[in-house]
Amino acid sequence: MATTFSNELLTDFLAFNRYNTRSNKVRIVKTPGGELRYLHLKKKGTAPKCGDCGIKLPGIPALRPREYSQISRPKKNVSRAYGGSRCAGCVKDRIVRAFLIEEQKIVKKVLKESQQKAAKR
Repeated sequence: MATTFSNELLTDFLAFNRYNTRSNKVRIVKTPGGELRYLHLKKKGTAPKCGDCGIKLPGIPALRPREYSQISRPKKNVSRAYGGSRCAGCVKDRIVRAFLIEEQKIVKKVLKESQQKAAKR
């Protein structure tokens, strides 16, 4: 319902705060009585982003801070380790990295033991 109105028509009806700030966004609507009014728009919420790669976290709504405080905890995160903080790909990378580091420690330990056995002979 994107209707354009001429400025001459609007000046008779609408009082308007001048400054084009982020919090002063308006839309023109026609009321059921046929009058034109400004509808003040709310600011969009920002979606939480992954702390590692920065993508928007899927499954978590983009809300304003006050709305976040009013929704329940299950709606603010995902049922997974690092649920509301990291995306699934980054969690997978962390798990693989931790596994490889542990494997590397085991390999070093085995090599050290074999070198000690060789030195004793």
